[in-house]
Amino acid sequence: MADKKADKKIGEVVHFFDKILVAIVKLTAPLKAGTEVKFKHGDNEFTQTIDSMEIEHKPISAAKKGDEIGVKIKQAVKEKTEVYLV
Repeated sequence: MADKKADKKIGEVVHFFDKILVAIVKLTAPLKAGTEVKFKHGDNEFTQTIDSMEIEHKPISAAKKGDEIGVKIKQAVKEKTEVYLV
């Protein structure tokens, strides 16, 4: 029986484009495409795999701490929504 370690916060949503469902996430830890993350704001949360991400409209496969990345997400989020590794 494996213990599930506590989710690690890796960033926070600083902006959200509602028409195209893209969140701008300021990272506090590195992130690679293909990683499953959880978006959490109060009682509202959902998980999804990061299929693609961009910096200044250029596709990237990995981002480092301090980067602000754009990620396509499956539902609306608010600014200050926290992002965790799953």
